[in-house]
Amino acid sequence: MPISAPPPDLVIHDWPLPYEAKLNHRALAAIDLVVIHCTELPDMAMTREFGERVHYPEKGTGHSGHYYITEAGAVYRFVAPERVANHTKDWNTRSIGIEMFNLGRYPYWGDSRHQAFTVAYTKEQIQSLLLLLRKLKQDIPSLRYVAGHEDLDTRLEPASDDAKIMLRRRQDPGPLFPWNEIVPAAGLARLRP
Repeated sequence: MPISAPPPDLVIHDWPLPYEAKLNHRALAAIDLVVIHCTELPDMAMTREFGERVHYPEKGTGHSGHYYITEAGAVYRFVAPERVANHTKDWNTRSIGIEMFNLGRYPYWGDSRHQAFTVAYTKEQIQSLLLLLRKLKQDIPSLRYVAGHEDLDTRLEPASDDAKIMLRRRQDPGPLFPWNEIVPAAGLARLRP
């Protein structure tokens, strides 16, 4: 998606998670990947509450992306890039997680009868995502790749409505995400292991 000229300035609202300082520190040169996620939640309040939950009591940390982009295109930073956020199993140390607001399969994530993504990403979200990706690429010269959560976490789990049906745990950012626009415009290669 071409950005209209002149592009708006990217405004990043800092809103660090309470446990951000407990997350492992890393050199920016260790980062070569951005992982795109979909929140699959209805609003910022629930998203923030989920991000603040402690899932690792021994460390006092939880699951979160680094950046969140609302439907209106507002960008929030929950975790600084030099911290390792827990957003994609086995890929966290080398990646930055960007969460796009979208209902996805909410609230039936594990129900085999409700696996379709039906809400498109907004033009404002995509424009902000491209601006953010370009900024990250400028700030982190080692950044080379972009992937969807669905590309990297391919584990299966039993459906909540029928344990005989195995579903992909992660399907985000989903089939409505405009990869054909994002990849060339961001100047990053799509990583699909």
